[in-house]
This record gives sequence, C-alpha cells and structure tokens, in this order.
Amino acid sequence: MSEACIKDSEVDIVIGALQSDLISFMNDWRPIFSRFHLIIVKDPDLKEELKIPEGFNLDVYTKSHIDQLVGSSTSILFSGYSCRYFGFLMSRRRYVVSIDDDCFPAKDSNGYIIDAVTQHIMNLSTPATPFFFNTLYDPYRDGADFVRGYPFSLRSGVKCALSSGLWLNLADLDAPTQALKPGQRNSCYVDAVLTVPAGAMMPMSGINIAFDRELMGPALLPALKLSGEGKVRWETMEDIWSGMCAKVACDHLGFGVKTGLPYVWRKDRGDAIESLKKEWEGVKKMEEVVPFFQALRLPRTVTTIENCVIEIATIVKQQLGPSDAVFVRAAEAMTEWSQLWKKLGSGSPST
Repeated sequence: MSEACIKDSEVDIVIGALQSDLISFMNDWRPIFSRFHLIIVKDPDLKEELKIPEGFNLDVYTKSHIDQLVGSSTSILFSGYSCRYFGFLMSRRRYVVSIDDDCFPAKDSNGYIIDAVTQHIMNLSTPATPFFFNTLYDPYRDGADFVRGYPFSLRSGVKCALSSGLWLNLADLDAPTQALKPGQRNSCYVDAVLTVPAGAMMPMSGINIAFDRELMGPALLPALKLSGEGKVRWETMEDIWSGMCAKVACDHLGFGVKTGLPYVWRKDRGDAIESLKKEWEGVKKMEEVVPFFQALRLPRTVTTIENCVIEIATIVKQQLGPSDAVFVRAAEAMTEWSQLWKKLGSGSPST
C-alpha cells in the first residue's frame, strides 16, 4: 500500500500541550495540520487556559476529561510529557502521528518545508526490512533499491508499525550532555530512512513519531514514570522505556520500525541543569534496563500486541522487580494501561 492510498481521514495528529499558548505553533503547522483531525491533550498540571487558533478540526482533552474517563487516581499516568498517551488512547484512526508543541516545521537541505505527516505515513505504508540490513537504507524510496547480495526471499519486507522521526536545532541529547555542551545544536540534515534491525534497541522519543494503531495499539505506553516516593519525574526516561517495550513487541510479532526522516525543528526549552536533577536517577537506571531488554524474548504462544504488553509486564516484575520497587510500579502501570486500552482505546480504527 502506498502513501497515496491512505486517506487523510485515516490519520490523527496528537499534540501534548505543555504550554498554554498554541497560536504560533498551530499557525506554523496550519498548511499541514489543516488536512487532518487533531487531538490536543492539555497537561493536567497546566493551570492556564489553552489558546488555540480557529480553523482546525480538533478535539481537546483536559484534566476533567482524563479524570472522568480513567479516574483521578489513574490520571497521574498522563501528567507532563505523558499527556500525549491519553491522545493515543482516544484516537480511533488507523495512523497516529505525535508532534510536541515545541516543534515546528523543519526545512530540508534545499530550503523546502518538510511535510512531516506525509513522510511518517510514507514510512508506515511501505515495508520495513528488519531481518537483513540494506546498505542503501530504505530500498522502497524513489531512487533506491536492494543491494547486491540482499536475499531475494526477504525483499518483500514486513509491515512497518512505528516511524521514529528526528529533529533539527535542539538535538535529542540527554541532560548530562546538554549540561556539558550547552551550545551544541543539530544542523545536520540527512536525507535517509532506515529500518532498525531486529534485536536492536533504540532510544525512542515521543516528540516526533507515528505508529500504526492497528499493529501497535497498547505497546506505546506510559509506565516508567516515577522514582523514589513519586516526587521525582524521570522526564524523558518514560519515552525510552516505552520505546524499548514497543521494539521488543515489534521484533516478536515480526513488524518493522523505521527511523530517520521526517525532521521537525525543535526550539530550545527548559534548563539542562534542572533536567539533570530530574533525569539522573533514570539515566543510571537505564544502564540496568538496556541489557534486560536486549536479552528479552517472549514465548511463541504470545501472538497479539495486547498479550505482548502483559507478558513484558510479567517478566519486568519477576526479573527487575526484586532489584527496585520502581520496576514493580512500572509493571503494574503496564498492566493498568493494557486494561485501560481494552476498556477505552480498543475501538476499531475509523476509515
């Protein structure tokens, strides 16, 4: 299925609103976003009213909606950056694109605006090649092909379930790197898409991603959220955990994950030192978590994306739980998320 076969009505764009004034953000994206249905989820911790320009097809969800649908005791799952996950839960369309409110349309090396949504859909609607790496990157792009020696038996590829885009200006750096290199920016535009090999983990960020809801569904989830007594946020570690869970599920079910294009332009926001204070425990904990996910294999009897989530949660609790209670809470949050998805998010994608 080519990108041209996908209707605009099959796409939801989810925006996690961490700032109240969305006027500049929305207007910059208007030429692209105006074709699609938008889901805006206001961070439950944000007190100010949202400022949204007219002329968009959208639904807005606030703390009252979240409390009403999932209960006030569960709504903490969706605070801060994780508010985007509530949008995933509310979507009923086949393809979901997530772009944060501090990102703007980027330009390619020729100065042309990048249609991030169209590129994400192109990634998802063409096959992925996770089982043998093609040195010309994505062989399905115009002008590319399979290289000599690529097995013919694998050239049909597999379904792509997740597209992980990149960004210019503020690079995807952790807080320690940002603190040591405060002036470092990403100005390197690479016109390439590649499939992440099966068995390889990746540091996903929900800032600029898209996924096939029919294939991925509940595998993108808010789980590894709190440390200590629940007073310290792990910030971006939440996305890293979600991405590794999703990658394990994709590998197990034989789906592909692509990264590279599309780019967005991300403006500077936040203080690296403050982020470091919040992230540091999570950064250290990731050194334990990555080997666990690299070695994680699910039983052959697990055949659905929903059961992948449940099985990963069970193994997390058994193998990581004894070392730190935060992993027990993560496993419980994954199970809770799976139940929420079944209750609220399992509606058939609309067309």
